[in-house]
Amino acid sequence: MLHDPAFWVGIAFFGFFGVLVYFKVPPLVVKQLDARADKIRAELDEAKKLREDAQMLFADFQRRQHDALQTADDIVARAKEDAEILRKESIKELEASLTRRQELAEAKIRQAEEKAVAEVQSIAVDVAIAAAGKLMQDGLKDKKADALVDQSIKDLAKQLN
Repeated sequence: MLHDPAFWVGIAFFGFFGVLVYFKVPPLVVKQLDARADKIRAELDEAKKLREDAQMLFADFQRRQHDALQTADDIVARAKEDAEILRKESIKELEASLTRRQELAEAKIRQAEEKAVAEVQSIAVDVAIAAAGKLMQDGLKDKKADALVDQSIKDLAKQLN
């Protein structure tokens, strides 16, 4: 038995464990394992907290993105409404401008017509005066001169209408 190598390996094994127990190595190992377990637990808790924070930030980002999209949709809708209002106002202003221009053109036409009528009347008066002067110079008889003046007045009325 003393010559058996397995016996000496067993003695060395138990001796080694005896030295470990004598120098209180198992509590140190347990303490280090506990410290490592606590460190791992703290890291897991930190990771869990970071994950929750990331989820909250992600949810906040999604909410902000949704709000931003809603705001953008509202802005687009408002812009379309404003554009429609501006289009309608522009049409009204254009119609009013065209109406004013038409009225101005009609007023100018009326003034031109009145001016033409006045010129025709002036020319007719000048012609009548010249005819009367010529009649006086020629010494027409009263009845013939009166008939000629009456005829000129009738012709003038026809020419003006």
